[in-house]
Amino acid sequence: MSEFINNRQMRQQVIKDIIKQLHEGKTTEEVKQQFADAFEGVSATEITEAESALIQGGLPVEEVQRLCDVHAAVFKGSIAEIHQPTDPAKIPGHPVHTLEQENRYIEKVIENEIRPNLAKNNKQGLLEGINKLEKIAIHYERKENLFFPYMEKYGMTAPPKVMWGVDDEIRDQIKEVKNLLLQEKMDESFASKAEDMLNKVTEMIFKEEKIMAPMLIEQLTQDEWKLIASESRELGYVIDHVPTWNPETKEEQESKKEATKTEYEGGVIKLPSGEFQLNELVSMLNTLPFDITFVDKNDQVKYFTEGKERTFPRTRAIIGRNVSNCHPPASVHIVENIVEDFKSGKKDQEDFWIRMKDKFILIRYYAVRDEKGEYLGVLEVTQDIASIQQLTGEKRLVSE
Repeated sequence: MSEFINNRQMRQQVIKDIIKQLHEGKTTEEVKQQFADAFEGVSATEITEAESALIQGGLPVEEVQRLCDVHAAVFKGSIAEIHQPTDPAKIPGHPVHTLEQENRYIEKVIENEIRPNLAKNNKQGLLEGINKLEKIAIHYERKENLFFPYMEKYGMTAPPKVMWGVDDEIRDQIKEVKNLLLQEKMDESFASKAEDMLNKVTEMIFKEEKIMAPMLIEQLTQDEWKLIASESRELGYVIDHVPTWNPETKEEQESKKEATKTEYEGGVIKLPSGEFQLNELVSMLNTLPFDITFVDKNDQVKYFTEGKERTFPRTRAIIGRNVSNCHPPASVHIVENIVEDFKSGKKDQEDFWIRMKDKFILIRYYAVRDEKGEYLGVLEVTQDIASIQQLTGEKRLVSE
């Protein structure tokens, strides 16, 4: 047992040493043999556990993120030690099948449209390919809002943080390459940046299918996969015609519908200033012209409204998720600072506003306190106020 523990500690030290070397400027090629020697015969699960331990010990996520390219270089084509059940990836409509189908589409765009036009310096062809590649943001959004919460639920905390950081890098690189293309700055540095972007996309596909998916397949129940599949439609897909996957019998479906109906419609909720039937309260909150999300005093997401038009994606998979894990690594410190200021009483409110194409989004955070001033949590209110900004004069008559 002591040898087992010592081996784990040794591997963690190897990771630290490699990260330090990468930080000091060494390339993936220069360090990958060290990584391969230390982790030969070790499952990807143990590697992610080692990374999790380092992050919990205070090592910044951004530093662990440097290992991503090393992972891909070492394990590509030799990750047979991960026993991956093949069935989910072959079931049309199953989230893993959809993930892989989208990755095949992305690979075709890269190999058939972007790389050939990059070699020919064909601006129009490149632009068409990059526009298609931009849809990868939908793919990453589903992963971050539906897959990551379950990874955290089952104790896989490091991979989501690291992958989210790389996702953000890829999204930024795609924007940069497209902007350079539109400005017709297609010099040697442009080609280098484009290739680096494409390599990162390809490596992320490998990590999703050979590391993330097998870890999830090993842990998730069929009901959890079904919830991911049902909520995926709201966030959208990169590809067309994703079939509905529902392995239940008609009898099981009807039974669940009846149970949900009873739970949803039953009961009276009494409040100091009035009362609601449950379905009245749910419908009223979802009719509000803005999104609200409540995070409790333990920093866990407890509720969000499900209106017809939402500013930011929310899925039921985030219920119970720590609020820090709901944000990309690059901005999570902002959220943590707000929460800390609310808890300490330093602040009761914080506002932000951002432009998103034709929308002007106002994001407001409020500290929720009881009558005695005790901190209960955070309320986030998000609204597109573009149309409100356009108001002038007065309106006193009912619209026709």
